[in-house]
Amino acid sequence: MRNYLSTRWRRWIHRRLPRTDNQVLSQKNIFILPTAAGVVFGLLLLIMLITGINYQNSLIYLLTFLLGTVFVGAMHQTHRNLTGLSIALVRPGDGQAGDDIPFLLRITAGKDAGLGLVLSVPDSVVEGVHISSGQSRDVVLPVPSAYRGYLRPDRIRIETRFPFGLLKAWSWLRPAGAGVAFPRPIPAPEATGNVNDGTDAVSEAPVAGQDNADLRPWREGDMSQRVMWKRFARTGQMVVADWQGEQGSPHWLDFHAFPGVDTELRLSYLAWMVADRVQKNSKFGLNLPGDIIEPDAGALHGERCLRALAVWGEQPPRDPDGQAFGTRQAQDVPASEVAS
Repeated sequence: MRNYLSTRWRRWIHRRLPRTDNQVLSQKNIFILPTAAGVVFGLLLLIMLITGINYQNSLIYLLTFLLGTVFVGAMHQTHRNLTGLSIALVRPGDGQAGDDIPFLLRITAGKDAGLGLVLSVPDSVVEGVHISSGQSRDVVLPVPSAYRGYLRPDRIRIETRFPFGLLKAWSWLRPAGAGVAFPRPIPAPEATGNVNDGTDAVSEAPVAGQDNADLRPWREGDMSQRVMWKRFARTGQMVVADWQGEQGSPHWLDFHAFPGVDTELRLSYLAWMVADRVQKNSKFGLNLPGDIIEPDAGALHGERCLRALAVWGEQPPRDPDGQAFGTRQAQDVPASEVAS
């Protein structure tokens, strides 16, 4: 029965508040109820009214009706704080999976000011937003993310309890736009790509030798043959030698370069490699099944590659059953299904 009522409630809300990136609040989509303090206040008024009737005391009548007028006035003012307000999604953000993704919202007040506004999604709240009549204000709402992929909150709640906290008026924005959560970077082990960049750079590389080696700290997954054991015995520092000529094309980051690794870990490895190449301002390309990004350099190229990693294998959220906080159905796909 509870699930049935919850489903009916959600359907009613979805009909009343269709998905949009710009919502204007009016009597049709603003809800108002007493808070816990308002319920207690109302019970006290009822007790005072019964007491006044019992003792026929004019002062009790006066105080009861005066406080009742305050309650009614607070109800109108609380509702007016949201009436005519418009809330728009300016830009859905991006960031690493597991972090808060910033969603930029613009709130514009109508002829009445919006006072004491609170914006929230589950596990994230922005309080104390005040907007003067006819003015606009940009607010960044952090939206928690759980997994990589598209990120679209089911509902963004806007609420006010001004002026006395006796009543709360609220509504929702059900955004149509979605942010993106990038794979969380994990340091990648040594791997050989299978992509040929069409140049003779690989064939013309010098013969492997220690004079042509680059030393770097050891990472989990490195082969023991690459460890400089003599240096380790002498200094206690475990370093690995990267010899020229042992890699595939240095310009390509290849999805297929990590055999036996599950899909999400591969993407995390590639995300780390992208960030590393961007930091070094190196030219690189990205090879994903069904999606190839040609070699380039710079922060914009890195962001494009990270976005491709984030949404690879994902479907954009669609109505009416767009899932909140990500859309992936299967978190890990066996590597054997995608490595071929």
